[in-house]
Amino acid sequence: MESEIKQKAIELGFHKVGIASVADPAQISAIEALQKWLDRGFQADMAWMNNPKRQDIRELVPEAKSIICVALNYYTPQQRPEGEEYAKISRYGWGRDYHRILHKKLKAFTAWLERDRIQARYFADTAPVQDKFWAQQAGLGWIAKNGNVITRDYGSWVFLGGIVTNLELAIDKPHTQHCGTCTRCIDACPTNAITEPFVIDANRCIAYHTIENRSETLPDINLKGWVAGCDICQDVCPWNQRFAQATDVEDFQPRSWNIAPTLEELAEISEEEYDRRFTGSALRRIKIHMLKRNAKANIDYAKE
Repeated sequence: MESEIKQKAIELGFHKVGIASVADPAQISAIEALQKWLDRGFQADMAWMNNPKRQDIRELVPEAKSIICVALNYYTPQQRPEGEEYAKISRYGWGRDYHRILHKKLKAFTAWLERDRIQARYFADTAPVQDKFWAQQAGLGWIAKNGNVITRDYGSWVFLGGIVTNLELAIDKPHTQHCGTCTRCIDACPTNAITEPFVIDANRCIAYHTIENRSETLPDINLKGWVAGCDICQDVCPWNQRFAQATDVEDFQPRSWNIAPTLEELAEISEEEYDRRFTGSALRRIKIHMLKRNAKANIDYAKE
């Protein structure tokens, strides 16, 4: 059954697949780490991170026994141009909305599993699940010091998803940690958001402020040209430089206007142009007033 499941995942276009047990005792330490992170207020305004369901996977599927974890490579080799006039957009948002791609594949995967009245529920940013922990336990990769999952095949340029099921399956060996003594991601973060290895303070994180912060104004921090997310800690990672390979998913190919927009044009973008550029994009989460705010914050900081 396990080999059949994994074969189906690859047929559907997933690049990595593994299986973890809902009864894995390692989740106790993961839950404790999450609670400590929440107690320190590192979630900023992301109240949904405090959902108690995140600490019990059986809240999703009461009879849950296994989690089928998948990863989808989204890396494309295009590079941003140099120059302070350019606005930077994270690679994950260069192409079509990854939610749509993942959900379509996961929906088909779930329907295939449910053909024998098997209970199954899929997730990909749509349920309170510690997806990175489960991906590590399923052997897809390891959680790095910057909080991302690094795979040996694609680096951390992957989207994660999974299916919780009542099937009792043979599990894969959890992935081992391979960051070693490297601190490149910690040293490169311009706002010191990685307060210690494996701990990210969203209050300092550029990605948080450009995507999730709904305030009219941003803290007086150097966004380094970023207007949508931030890839700094991924770009400097030696594992990413070694493992990254171009995706075969055509929908992840970048829309040309997402690679090299200028701060000035985004600071003044119209509703019509915003809709043209970001229809069907994960960047729709960044509302037009936020995108303008982010661009203007970069321009203003450069003038100081």
